[in-house]
Amino acid sequence: MYKVLIVEDEDIIRKGLMFMVDWQEADCVVAGEAVDGQDGLEKIREHRPDIVIVDINMPVKDGLAMLEESISEYGYDAIIVSGYSEFEYARKAIGLGVTEYLLKPVNFNELYDALDKITRKQKAAARLRDDMKQIDMEKKKLGILDGISLDEIKEGNRYVEFMMDYIRQHYSSRVSLTDVSEQCGMSCTYLNSKFKSDTGYTFNDFLNRYRMQKAVELLKENKYKVYEIADLVGFSDYKYFIKVFKKYVGCSPVRFVEGGPPE
Repeated sequence: MYKVLIVEDEDIIRKGLMFMVDWQEADCVVAGEAVDGQDGLEKIREHRPDIVIVDINMPVKDGLAMLEESISEYGYDAIIVSGYSEFEYARKAIGLGVTEYLLKPVNFNELYDALDKITRKQKAAARLRDDMKQIDMEKKKLGILDGISLDEIKEGNRYVEFMMDYIRQHYSSRVSLTDVSEQCGMSCTYLNSKFKSDTGYTFNDFLNRYRMQKAVELLKENKYKVYEIADLVGFSDYKYFIKVFKKYVGCSPVRFVEGGPPE
């Protein structure tokens, strides 16, 4: 999974990107959000994202200034989202190595295409790194070079993938890290540490985010009452569901359906 940071000062657009995009389908996870370029810099240092989606025109520090200060140091790929179509912005972005430039309102198909291009590029780079590591392992066997164990790296990823699959299959019912621990035969502490290292989230935080994404999808279908959706995404307590929804999406389910701004 590729970690994504969303840097956007407009709450309704930022939350829309977070919860109306099928990130798992794009092999991505939203590692964090930021409200301006300065906040974005801090979140980049904290989360070390693979991909940054950033607006241009923001208060405190604009998107281009943020990119100039961080993209070469942290090595992420960026997607610029802006209401401005002037060539000057695109030219500056290209100079910083940005190849994906989307105009508002964001066309989700174009966003998926941009994410696909970036993740395919990063996968190719990862394969190259793995090949180089394998060469180093062969050298190590010959006593030429000390190396690291690829098995150790892959083991951690294997558990994280299992945990994500477990969430996808069981999110609508009672889910706990203890259940996953028993399935894997590994401790909760070890699994949670591996999961947070790979995704930037604790297991429970990711579970709640995934449930909220599914809740948003059901709300958009306009076929269910809110209390029915709460049950469908694994909440037996309706009031607690409302509380969690507000925390992650930024407004109540009713306000979301009405298309109003976050509360």
